[in-house]
Amino acid sequence: MSTIALTHPSRPRVATSGFGARKLTRRGRLARLAMVLSLSIVLGAGFAMKASGGDSVGAVDGAATYFTIVVAPGESLWSIAADAAAGQAGIDVRQLVDEIVSANSLTVPDVQAGQVLRIPA
Repeated sequence: MSTIALTHPSRPRVATSGFGARKLTRRGRLARLAMVLSLSIVLGAGFAMKASGGDSVGAVDGAATYFTIVVAPGESLWSIAADAAAGQAGIDVRQLVDEIVSANSLTVPDVQAGQVLRIPA
């Protein structure tokens, strides 16, 4: 009776760097770099948008300042201007309506509920 011994050729050992993790190939390192860079760009853009989106625009050398409002259902441009002019003496509502139209680049003086408007302070 004969016996056959099957031996497997030894496989090359994969180099590991701590806790069984395998070393990345050049392609893997490039993919990881691309992922980190794209994530950094997206997060940076998100933080930049958050930082620049404020409720008021600061005055620089006498420039007008603005505050933003969200148009409620049933409000018109006239009622918004009248509310904004109520706290200020000597402000004409018609003039404020014109300023709101020009500050928001409106083609018609109609506003929709939920629309964000910049109001001159």
